[in-house]
Amino acid sequence: MATDWHAASLESALERLQSTRHGLSGAEAASRLDRYGFNRLRSAPAVPWTSILAAQVRGVVVWLLVAAAATSVLAGDLIEAAAIAIVLVIDIGIGFTTELRAKRAMMALLALDTPSAVAIRDGALRGVDAARLVPGDVISIKAGHHVPADARVIEAHDLGVDEAALTGESLPVSKQFNPVPVDAALADRASMLYKGTTVMRGAGLALVTATGGNTEVGHIGVLVGGIALEPAPLERRLDDLGRRLVWLTIGAAALVAALEAVHGATLHEVIETGIALAVAAVPEALPAVATISLAIGMHRMATRRALVRRLPAVESLGSATVVCTDKTRTLTSGHMTLVRLAAGSEDVPLDGASPSALPPRTRAMLEAAVYASTPQAGSLDGAHERIADPVDTAVLEAGARAGIDRATLVHQRPSVALLPFSSTRQLMASFHRDDEGGLLAYVKGAPRQILGRCARAADGAPLDVAERDKQLAINEALAARGLRVLAVASGAVSAPGDAGLRDLTFAGFLGFMDPPAPGVRETIARLRAAGLRTVMLTGDQRLTARTVGRDLGLLEDDRDILTGPELDALAPGQLSARIETVGAYSRVSPEHKLMIVSALQAAGHVVAMLGDGINDAAALRKADVGVAMGDRGTDVAKEAAAIVLQDDRFETVAAAVEEGRIVFDNIRKVVFYLFSCNLAELLVLLAAGAAALPAPLVPLQLLWLNIVTDTFPALALSLEPGEPDVMRRPPRPPHEAILSPAFLRSIAAHAALITFATLAMFLWLLPAGIESARTGAFMTLALAQVFHLLNARSDAPTLGRRLAGNRYAVGAIAAGAGLQMAAVWTGPLREALRVVPLHAGHWTALIGAAALPLIAGQAWRTWRSTADGKPRPR
Repeated sequence: MATDWHAASLESALERLQSTRHGLSGAEAASRLDRYGFNRLRSAPAVPWTSILAAQVRGVVVWLLVAAAATSVLAGDLIEAAAIAIVLVIDIGIGFTTELRAKRAMMALLALDTPSAVAIRDGALRGVDAARLVPGDVISIKAGHHVPADARVIEAHDLGVDEAALTGESLPVSKQFNPVPVDAALADRASMLYKGTTVMRGAGLALVTATGGNTEVGHIGVLVGGIALEPAPLERRLDDLGRRLVWLTIGAAALVAALEAVHGATLHEVIETGIALAVAAVPEALPAVATISLAIGMHRMATRRALVRRLPAVESLGSATVVCTDKTRTLTSGHMTLVRLAAGSEDVPLDGASPSALPPRTRAMLEAAVYASTPQAGSLDGAHERIADPVDTAVLEAGARAGIDRATLVHQRPSVALLPFSSTRQLMASFHRDDEGGLLAYVKGAPRQILGRCARAADGAPLDVAERDKQLAINEALAARGLRVLAVASGAVSAPGDAGLRDLTFAGFLGFMDPPAPGVRETIARLRAAGLRTVMLTGDQRLTARTVGRDLGLLEDDRDILTGPELDALAPGQLSARIETVGAYSRVSPEHKLMIVSALQAAGHVVAMLGDGINDAAALRKADVGVAMGDRGTDVAKEAAAIVLQDDRFETVAAAVEEGRIVFDNIRKVVFYLFSCNLAELLVLLAAGAAALPAPLVPLQLLWLNIVTDTFPALALSLEPGEPDVMRRPPRPPHEAILSPAFLRSIAAHAALITFATLAMFLWLLPAGIESARTGAFMTLALAQVFHLLNARSDAPTLGRRLAGNRYAVGAIAAGAGLQMAAVWTGPLREALRVVPLHAGHWTALIGAAALPLIAGQAWRTWRSTADGKPRPR
């Protein structure tokens, strides 16, 4: 695929493609169609659904649950086995459906195909199916059309194209037929048109240079299709946790079974205890609760206008350490705004909402600019809507806020003629009758072009060389602020037209910019407080990137910016050395964005990528979590992303990060609760076996505990509200396992407390008989685990005002305690679980022992919170 068409002369391009300015013959076009294929984007090779399904059952946790279900069947507990099977179906089903995203992403690229085009065939303009365009065709385009293929410009008549979705360029790009340097960035190739972009103004002819998958859009499709979905951070952590749990479960079950065998248990009792302990040790509620936690987070995000398309992305966004974001229409409004008026010594900033009363000279200049701006409405040919010029729109909006209405002006001075903007003359003019019947011209355009047609300043002084240099210095000062600058002039002319635009009166300068979107600065500051760095990726010029980056607090100096050409010039390894200090990248291509995201991930970051254009699709897919704009985003971007912002507001990103952190916190709380409870069960049996004591629990009691004390409390923890400091602490290290050393110590400490209370009650009641002792141990262990839910809710104390903060937790405690009491007071359950009634004194001691772990845990949390004024992470 040739990539230097932008640098080739027209003659060279025509010769290479064996074409002429008059296009191809119908026969030649048909022949080339056979050679090049249809002008359609290629979809990725289809992956059999059986392969996708098979990939879902390779995880350790999945096989652990299969083993747990099998042991439940062997133990005769079909209800337990059925519950585990339901969890498996849910997990596999979610994974299967999300894997289809790759195919849908490529299907979205197909939606960019333009259904029709106008080409010169057999020497005449003809409407043709855009899918049948071939390299060498000459196509005609005009305002409102979508460009059907990549093409080299042959003729350009005030031709401006919106390339924001492809390059990130915020303003329409003026096109011309002269070649540009071979090393020009994609956004600077003024001699080229690209498939999927939109013609905003003017008309032209172009020579088709690439079709289908060989276009720039097709190349992005190849990038997207070649990126494999990586496991989310939560998926990696749970998989690692599953591997640890397999060996822990096997070892503990084997050890307890061996101890029972040593102490004279029958073979049936040994097998039964080993199976029951294996099932009890596996927190089969964990995958289900993790899925439910993600679903709850997904629902919460939806209420905050963030639509989650891939469930693990909920937690991934909460784990993000870097947010990479497009600039145009993401950090900025995507709406050109007039922000500065400079007329002589008057330099007036506009606040973008309601400008105060303007000084006389500045107001006169704005009136002249309004005269020289035309609203565009209506239909061109019944098929394509005319699109308003963003600069004219900005001028008219600023005028309206200042009380200057163009319709009123034109009523006072009727319009005679309009000289539209041309990339050759770089100006536009509007001609009007004055009160005495004379002809006035109002002009705006490139500063040097306007100054070259002026003879005097607004105060009537001659516009000599010194004054011109002074005005050019003002222009350069405005441009240095990242503004797009236009000059305004007016004056009497003899007749409409370009030739008469001489000896005008210079009025001043207009400064435009695409301003930051509302709330972006505050959101970036909030993310920074949460430990997330925001990095801007834009196709705009370095100067614009610097201005926007500084306004938003992303940059400190020029050293924090890299351009696309500078990225290309870096030697291998140099980007990784600078990746931590660069806050903005300008003039970047889709490949550059992909390179930057990959480099950040290689440095250990969890990357969230925000974008809305075709050029963002590959980076959106490569990132740990891609976030697309739902309203103005292209279908390609939305299909490649895992999360879609329905309101297109950057603030929603921070809200989604907060929800993601809450989800991960709650999953950790569930892990903490389940593991400390299950470890306590293991320690009770291990300690009793090591001391040659009778087994404090029978297998069916373990299975009962696994249902009653695991399920409801774990579900309640998944509904826990966020901690007050959730957005005031840094992200957890990306590669930190869920079972970190500090986390394991906390689990072990609380499990030891529950174990101590259970064994103490067992030994106290043992003289009264083994059945009473086992009943006491069974009830103490169960109630201690139910009460332990309050310890698991937070690292801060939860008794007191925070007790009712999660009504589901209160309900889970009541439900767990009630079911446990029913086990003793209900005849059939009492017989099945081998428990006996206890005396009132026994109950008093039992409840006190069960409450001991809760009291100790809350006392520890209170001390830690008061020691430094805040809870410490586990």
